[in-house]
Amino acid sequence: MPTLDENLQSWTATWDWSHRGDEWSWWWGDTAALWYGAILPRVHTMLGTGTILEIAPGYGRWTDYLKDSCQTLVLVDLAENCIAHCRKRFASSSNIRYHVNDGRSLAMVEDGTVDFVFSFDSLVHAQPEIIDGYLSQLATKLKPDGIGFIHHSNLGSLKRLSAVSRGVPHRFFHPLRRRGILVNLSAWRDDRMTAKLFRDQCVKAGLICVGQELVSWEFGGYLIDCFSMFAAKESRWDRSFRLVRNPLFVAEARRMAQLYANSSFR
Repeated sequence: MPTLDENLQSWTATWDWSHRGDEWSWWWGDTAALWYGAILPRVHTMLGTGTILEIAPGYGRWTDYLKDSCQTLVLVDLAENCIAHCRKRFASSSNIRYHVNDGRSLAMVEDGTVDFVFSFDSLVHAQPEIIDGYLSQLATKLKPDGIGFIHHSNLGSLKRLSAVSRGVPHRFFHPLRRRGILVNLSAWRDDRMTAKLFRDQCVKAGLICVGQELVSWEFGGYLIDCFSMFAAKESRWDRSFRLVRNPLFVAEARRMAQLYANSSFR
């Protein structure tokens, strides 16, 4: 279970950012294939808006697409080097605001100003307490018709299977993980966070969770990740909750990588 300090150490002092985070898109073929093949189809109705808040942008893998889909884009990251890189990378974009936080606070974001909050492939490493704190603040940061899309861990729902994977000797673990037989613990997901806990946290914050998609990640069909959509009560997004289980997310990625990534997104 990565702690806040471990996340800060990893993304500031340990990780080699020479590929700007695009290395995490390799199993989709490239970052463009992941954006157009997986992310955009899930968030397109939320784009073309006023203000987007992106939490934990890293080196701007998704910022590159979000910046052209809003009037103002607010970036918040606990890693100072990430924000510094984004400032340099997107220097020509005058609609971006940059903030370094402590991994918990959104105090720099004005209340009632956010139309869409987005985080992908970052908060999967966040502990439940961090998610809970962000949601409680987002309840005041969102506009009445604002909506959020957050990618977080669901590994906590697989405790028994995770325990089995941890008990496998190291020399056997990685080959079995790559074949999808064992839970992908190497993805460094938080091992307490779950989709249900996220829904409960939304209720606690005074928000509603309008939909969740449980997905596999990189290897096998275990649903270790979750895409959660949430909004204010009685907003235009308010609807009956829907849960989708998608163990074929990995297969979608393989298909994009094999058929489209090298020819469609350059």
